[in-house]
Amino acid sequence: MTHVVPKKFLLAALVAALTAALAVLVAPASPAAAHGNVVGPASRNYGCYQRWGDKFQAPEMATQDPMCYQAWQADPQAMWNWNGLFREGVAGNHQAAIPDGQLCSAGKTQNGRYAAMDTVGDWKATSIANSFTLNLFDGARHGADYIRVYVSKPSYNPVTQALKWSDLELVKEVPNTPAAQWTQQLSNGVQMDIPVSVPGRSGRALVYTIWQASHLDQSYYFCSDVNFGGVVDPGPSSPTPSSPTPSSPTPSSPTPSSPAPSGGCSATVAVSSQWSGAYQASVTVKAGSAAIKGWAVTLGYGAAPTVQQSWNATVLTSGNQIQASNATYNGALGAGGSATFGFIATGTPSTPTVTCSAV
Repeated sequence: MTHVVPKKFLLAALVAALTAALAVLVAPASPAAAHGNVVGPASRNYGCYQRWGDKFQAPEMATQDPMCYQAWQADPQAMWNWNGLFREGVAGNHQAAIPDGQLCSAGKTQNGRYAAMDTVGDWKATSIANSFTLNLFDGARHGADYIRVYVSKPSYNPVTQALKWSDLELVKEVPNTPAAQWTQQLSNGVQMDIPVSVPGRSGRALVYTIWQASHLDQSYYFCSDVNFGGVVDPGPSSPTPSSPTPSSPTPSSPTPSSPAPSGGCSATVAVSSQWSGAYQASVTVKAGSAAIKGWAVTLGYGAAPTVQQSWNATVLTSGNQIQASNATYNGALGAGGSATFGFIATGTPSTPTVTCSAV
């Protein structure tokens, strides 16, 4: 006997399917709350956001960065909310609150949002020296009751094994430190730069960080994949202050750059994505033949622009211009060195005039 499904049920099923699909593709314009993360060596979800946040639908991610690909597929909010990987009410009993095998997701916190961080596989690893600097960004200026940095034992292989508490060795502990005493006071928060030494290690490992924030009872947990390869530590990394609005990438040609005189700088603008009523642009600043201490970029448009968000620079609008100056962490550039900042603006992208001046 053939059963006929009423049209209203078919419509309801179609709406539900579309809603579920859109939930995967659409993310909020900014993280839900300004907390923090380990930005160097980047934690798993922050690294995925860094590498793929502005092209999270790019098909090449599946082959170039498969562990991030599975994480984006599982729950994009784990990356858009890169600063929300915490638990509340742990009361310092971390091992009781978080089972073995779930350390990277903080025991599948936030209803399992970060569960893909526990997936075993070949995550992208940051090459570091045996003495390195761990950079912990605190966007809400919570400060810390304490910070504990662990490194996995030589017997542990992060590519093939789920992480257990018994796999970790405590290598550094930072005592109570109010936000006003953190190493870097940034416009969008504070950053603690923690020197860590792990003598004699080589090859793959996990750096595991517990940040007990001085804000209620919030405990943050971060897995950072590293490769002890004897390279020079690059020093503090710069946090990304806000998440760009996701969209389907729209290829575009970069605008002509401003000239780079000796000791000066040049800037090149490219539209990285576009959607109805707004677009995202990326600006690359490059030093000339001599090092510079800072930079300022002016973009001139035919009509007054409206900037909704910006990152990695202080961005203001004045008349028909967007005026940007370097952040505290990306102003000094060596000869030929470069820095990148971005913004989201309303309207339709057009080609601006570009000037860059060195400070």
